[in-house]
Amino acid sequence: MVEIIRYEEKYKNEWNNLIDASKNGTFLINRNYMDYHSTRFIDFSLLIYQRGRLVAVFPANLKNDVIYSHQGLTYGGLIYTNLLTTKDILLIFMSIKNHYRDNNVQKIIYKAVPYIYTTYPAQEDLYALFGNDARLIGCNMSSTVLLNNRLRFTESRICGIRKAGRKNLTCIQSNDYKSFWSLLTLNLETKYNVKPVHSLQEIEYLHHIFPENIKLFEVKEDEKVIAGTVLYISKKVVHTQYIAASPEGKELGALDMLFDFLINKEFAHYDYFDFGQSTEHEGVVLNENLIFQKEGFGGRGVVYEVYEFQT
Repeated sequence: MVEIIRYEEKYKNEWNNLIDASKNGTFLINRNYMDYHSTRFIDFSLLIYQRGRLVAVFPANLKNDVIYSHQGLTYGGLIYTNLLTTKDILLIFMSIKNHYRDNNVQKIIYKAVPYIYTTYPAQEDLYALFGNDARLIGCNMSSTVLLNNRLRFTESRICGIRKAGRKNLTCIQSNDYKSFWSLLTLNLETKYNVKPVHSLQEIEYLHHIFPENIKLFEVKEDEKVIAGTVLYISKKVVHTQYIAASPEGKELGALDMLFDFLINKEFAHYDYFDFGQSTEHEGVVLNENLIFQKEGFGGRGVVYEVYEFQT
């Protein structure tokens, strides 16, 4: 017997406890993270109970009579514990579809959690998607380093490391998000005519709430910030949420030096170092220059899949 309840603020602690106990949830799906942008979305997340016990959650929002899981997150989908079997997940999917259909929703867009973020095999949901005639509508390519068997950097990246090593550059962890955000914003506006997904105030707030999960590392020449990256750190994965370098930083190989430090020293004990996606329009367009740099550090393909199915 499956019981479905729509999420409300009063279930916040119960939701967060499930995320902590799940095999495929990360801090991004903690309500303290999700709700920073709650005013931008109509939340239609679900809590799933079996025999009175919370066993799964489904982070989701509603837009134009379509359910998305969730537009404010890079990945989402059904988050659940090791207790659930494949049969359980099939039943839960049926219950979720029925619940949304009863609320006049006809279509669900589902962003699966990539396997690198799971602490135990967790692809029962992909089987359930297949069983519900889901259609793959997005296949975004990310570049990930397997840290216990990492590849040698390419010569162009090694050359950059050598160049940086001849200068007075230092890699440090920093809380000076303001300086980095100025550099990042200028880069994005100049190159892509876009702004960072998070405002400075939002990223500072999220860092305050999740200080062990969100960290900034910078490269400085004397006291000047010339490159940096904001990392999202989960149980197994270090993910580069933002990367930026000034023209001077690019010339001096500052990012090569920074990622050498992060991959081979600071986070070498983690399982994966994920550089993030190099695709646009749900994977239709590959940014070859961007992925070339990431693959130069030993990153290889992990896909972030997006599915569509009817209720």
